[in-house]
Amino acid sequence: QVQLGESGGGSVQAGGSLRLSCRASGYDYSLYCMGWIRKSPGKEREWVASIDRYGGITSYTDSVKGRFTISRDNEKRTLYLQMNSLKSEDTAMYYCARGGIFQDVCNSPDFDYWGQGTQVTVSP
Repeated sequence: QVQLGESGGGSVQAGGSLRLSCRASGYDYSLYCMGWIRKSPGKEREWVASIDRYGGITSYTDSVKGRFTISRDNEKRTLYLQMNSLKSEDTAMYYCARGGIFQDVCNSPDFDYWGQGTQVTVSP
C-alpha cells in the first residue's frame, strides 16, 4: 500500500535551517506530483509547496518563496524540503503528500495520501 514517511524535523532558532525528507513506497513514485503541507495549532492546514514528477516545475505559497526549496530524487523515491531563514511562524507539523498522476502542480484538494508528519519548531 502507499506509504509516506517524513523525517528531519526538529527545533531551531529563527534564522536557522532544516531539511525535511519524505520516503515513499507502495506506488510508482516517479509518476506523481508531490507536495508538502503544514498544520499549526489553531490554524488551518496550509499548502506549502509542490513539485512535478520530473522535478522541473515547482510551486510555493507566498510566505515561503525564496526561503524554502522543494526537490525530489526519483531513484531514491524521496521528496525533500530545504527550509532556510526559518521564522517562528513556520512552526508546524509538516506532512508530505501525494498529488495526482502526471500533474505539474498539485494543491491540497489533489492530495490523496499523507505521511504522519514531522514537527518543526522555530524559536524567536
